[in-house]
Amino acid sequence: MYIDNVPNRNSQPAILLRESYREGGKVRKRTIANLTKWPSCVVEGLRILLHGGTAIERLDEAFEVVRSLPHGHVAAVLGTLRKIGLERMIDSRASRQRSLVIAMIVSRLIDPASKLAILRGLADETKLSSLGEILGIESADEEDLYAAMDWLLQRQGRIEKALARRHLTQGSLVLYDVTSTYFEGYTCPLAQFGHSRDGKKGKLQIVFGLLCNVEGCPVAVEVFKGNTADPKTLASQIQKVREIFGLERVIFVGDRGMITEARIAEDMKGIEGLDWITALRAPAIRKLVEDEVLQLSFFDRRDMAEIVHPDYPGERLIACKNPLMADKRAHKREALLKATEQKLDKIVQATKRTKKRLRGKDKIGLRVGKVLGRYKVAKHFDIEITEESFSYQRNTDSIAEESALDGIYVIRTSVPNKVLDAESTVGAYKGLSVVERAFRSYKTVDLKVRPIYHHLPDRVRAHVLLCMLAYYVEWHMRQKLAPILFDDDDKANGEALRESIVSPAQRSPKAKRKARTKRTEGNMPVHSFRTLITDLATIVKDRIEPKLAGAEPFYKVTRPTPLQQRALDLLGIRL
Repeated sequence: MYIDNVPNRNSQPAILLRESYREGGKVRKRTIANLTKWPSCVVEGLRILLHGGTAIERLDEAFEVVRSLPHGHVAAVLGTLRKIGLERMIDSRASRQRSLVIAMIVSRLIDPASKLAILRGLADETKLSSLGEILGIESADEEDLYAAMDWLLQRQGRIEKALARRHLTQGSLVLYDVTSTYFEGYTCPLAQFGHSRDGKKGKLQIVFGLLCNVEGCPVAVEVFKGNTADPKTLASQIQKVREIFGLERVIFVGDRGMITEARIAEDMKGIEGLDWITALRAPAIRKLVEDEVLQLSFFDRRDMAEIVHPDYPGERLIACKNPLMADKRAHKREALLKATEQKLDKIVQATKRTKKRLRGKDKIGLRVGKVLGRYKVAKHFDIEITEESFSYQRNTDSIAEESALDGIYVIRTSVPNKVLDAESTVGAYKGLSVVERAFRSYKTVDLKVRPIYHHLPDRVRAHVLLCMLAYYVEWHMRQKLAPILFDDDDKANGEALRESIVSPAQRSPKAKRKARTKRTEGNMPVHSFRTLITDLATIVKDRIEPKLAGAEPFYKVTRPTPLQQRALDLLGIRL
């Protein structure tokens, strides 16, 4: 039996239930019932039954969703990676290794995890998103990922040169800073004990340095042994920028702990086309005050002044004072002094108690040393230790001497005034904050580079390179998505509110309004970068199987919410 639609010239078609049969070697048909007046949904239900389908009472029972894969965040990150040309920078030819590298970069942004977890997320049986399906790598093992990391590391120089060509030019500012991160294990030669910025006592660590352009876009990264001092990393970066990237004229910007007196003398002075911007350490600033070159009265009416000193021939010194920084420094010092005094008072009481009294210069000194070492304000206390007692008092002269310099910093540069005036020079130095932001994303908020488990030096280097490339994608995404993030997408108006380049940066009225109301100008919720990625992950790709006999399975992607669609539009991504 079957349903037949018979055209009718002057009225609606007749819908007939018919049956085919053979008579005399010919196929004939006869009408069993006229269904023209039946509701169309009933007719269609009967049609499905006649074709071998299953009878259903509800429309949602006509289909079965057999798998749902988070897809929106993959489309956003992978789409951005391809739009900015990173895929072709890694290798111009498609290959399995390139696909695995892309998968590790995207995974670092959508869900930072170990390499084993990445494999699970890609595998067909356990995939956590549509990434493996899109890249065609639904089967891979740990050795495949490690081989892809080795393959990527061989291309690091070429990738960094391509990034430098895109984001650096002759005479441009290059921001450079280093950080460290802790290491799990003891067998990697790069992992050494050193100054831990993570506060992880007893942990080996590695050091890595990041080169960025003036806007904070990452260009190159290099890994060093964990006990490498910051200044010792500088020479290799100068060589990389000038010889490998081919920038004969460049201005390096580094903090006072990076571009030191020794590094300037040994690695930078006398090299044509190489200039620098850094800052003086506290002892050097104090000497300027003692020599009466830097007079505190300079700051009675202004917060910035250029000065000269014979110890810095051919260089410019720009003295600045930030009142807000001075207040914060004074508040922090007082808090540290009080915390130290509380601990020292306990030691004083321990030397006076009747039972188990603390005695002996060595034992008392050990306790006192631990306290002073913890809070780093030993220079502000006068200590007296005997075999039977311990006493202390604040050194008011030392505190007053330090307080006088609160909020004062001095920029040191070889850049001529005709290239960068005083205000631009100070702004360039303060621009190092964008590198610090990159490190925060690297280590905590988004990419979670730490802890590191790889034992081979090249694998550690490849891991850090993967994280840098992931941050490169994130940086571009943030530029596009700023209107719906808490990021300030109207910085020009914020700068206009700033009293001077020395004063703290001001967020624009638009950014403040977003932070206060948690809504965008289009009345949409404001996201952080991480929560937006999570939101986009709710756009899923469903595999649907119809219950109608002979019908093929198909895929259906969730319709984005208005906010999700806005994010995709800003990125220029189509699902």
